[in-house]
Amino acid sequence: MAAERVELIVVGGGLAGLTLGIACAHAGIEVAVIDREDPATMLSEPFDGRSTAIAYGSKQVLEGIGLWPLVAAEAEPILEIRVADGDSPLFLHYDHRDLGAAPLGYIVENRALRRAQVERARALPNLRHLAPVAVERVERGAAAATAFLSDGRELVGELVAACDGKASPLRRAAGIRTIHWAYPQTGIVCTVRHELPHHGVAVEHFLPAGPFAILPMREQRSSIVWTEREALAPEILALDEAGFAAELRRRFGDFLGEVEVVGPRWSYPLSLLHAERYTAPRLALVGDAAHLIHPIAGQGHNLGIRDIAVLAELVVEGRRLGLDIATPELLRRYERWRRFDNLTLAVATDGLNRLFSNALPPVRLVRDLGLAAVDKLPPMKRLFMRHAMGVVGDLPRLVRGEPL
Repeated sequence: MAAERVELIVVGGGLAGLTLGIACAHAGIEVAVIDREDPATMLSEPFDGRSTAIAYGSKQVLEGIGLWPLVAAEAEPILEIRVADGDSPLFLHYDHRDLGAAPLGYIVENRALRRAQVERARALPNLRHLAPVAVERVERGAAAATAFLSDGRELVGELVAACDGKASPLRRAAGIRTIHWAYPQTGIVCTVRHELPHHGVAVEHFLPAGPFAILPMREQRSSIVWTEREALAPEILALDEAGFAAELRRRFGDFLGEVEVVGPRWSYPLSLLHAERYTAPRLALVGDAAHLIHPIAGQGHNLGIRDIAVLAELVVEGRRLGLDIATPELLRRYERWRRFDNLTLAVATDGLNRLFSNALPPVRLVRDLGLAAVDKLPPMKRLFMRHAMGVVGDLPRLVRGEPL
């Protein structure tokens, strides 16, 4: 069987992998996205019933590659963010009107994002979405890289993008080490329906076990991202529906009236991971393969989208210059451009989690005064809001709302 040739091989067709493939194919690059999961399985609720926070800058990226119009009707704008330390009267409040008319971000169900990705991918003639099929191995040579697939096919390309998750077999095969530790916490995710409208307000309560986020969704619902102690989480997850709902309401409060849990619940261990390098010859790590952070600020997927925007810009620029899209200089530029942003947010979220998952009264007093101080300092608050929107730093073209 003759090998098929493309320019970019993307291994992993999840939220990061298909988005990267679409971004590059939208700009004219020949792309193959390989995924071991069946697209039909990935679109079902049992596979992934979570929701994702899409920062304003990430929305700009999705808009620029033709994805946002396919998901906009199912996206709930975040108009305000309220950060509170338990029951403290001191809090931090962000309002989108302080920066202009644009929402701070959006909450979108993962199934809606995946449906939009599959639809957009099918509309791009230069994108091959190969699924379900596994990558058995990748050989990276001086002139090209070859992916050997489980169905016997071979793909030859200039660059391989590893979008194969936090356990990334491609990263391990390249000998790239990671800094990694597990938090003694578990993330519990579910959806609730409430009696009163949320008015587009996202709430993050800092509780002793970790943050409890209430994120506005369509149809008077909210997505719950509940950080719980690792030792206690299995007991909570084992409760029947009434018991689980009672535990949730204790943390949720009554500000939105009566609350009921709708649909399944999910859980996952929380950890931090950062690759020592993002690249190897003809290989670039993207998204969770390069970095994983605590969900305390809802920025994990947004970091991945910025990886995608940068790598796509460099690949398209290289192709327009007639260059190999995996030159050492291009890969060095990708790593330099993304490392500071990713590492800064990893350190910041780790520090915030450790600071706020602490019930000592002196520590709590200092952090509450800090929240109140930021709330009363408009220039600092606006800077933090822009960080939350993903529009601070050396931004790639797509984040700035410019075409590739």
